[in-house]
Amino acid sequence: VIPYIGKDLVIWLWGGFSVAHPTLSRFYSFHFILPFILMFLVMIHLVFLHITGSTNPLGINENLFKIPFSPYFIYKDLVYMMLKLMLMLIILFQLQFILFHPDNFIIANPMVTPSHIQPEWYF
Repeated sequence: VIPYIGKDLVIWLWGGFSVAHPTLSRFYSFHFILPFILMFLVMIHLVFLHITGSTNPLGINENLFKIPFSPYFIYKDLVYMMLKLMLMLIILFQLQFILFHPDNFIIANPMVTPSHIQPEWYF
C-alpha cells in the first residue's frame, strides 16, 4: 500500500482494472529483460572495481595472510568438481537402481493388480 499513488500505480502496472493481457505481457517483458540489466550492472561494477581497485576499510595493507588465487583455489575447486563428477557417474552407471522404488522389482503378474500402485503426488 503506497499512499496517494497506490491505486494509480496498480492500474498502470495492470494496464486496466484487472489482470489481463497487458499485465502479462509487461511482466513477461520485465522477466525477460531483467537478467540482461543485472548482467550489465555487474559488468559495470567489475569494470569500476578493476579501474579503481578495492580498498580496505581499515586502511591496513597486510600481504601476510593473502593466498594467491591461481594455483591453490583453482586446484581445490577442480579436485572438488572431479570428485562430484565421479560420484555422479558412479551413481548413474553402477548404482542407478538405488533410486528406484523397491516395489518396482516385484516380478509382474498379469492376472493380479499390485496393491502398491498409487497415482503420483500431483494428482
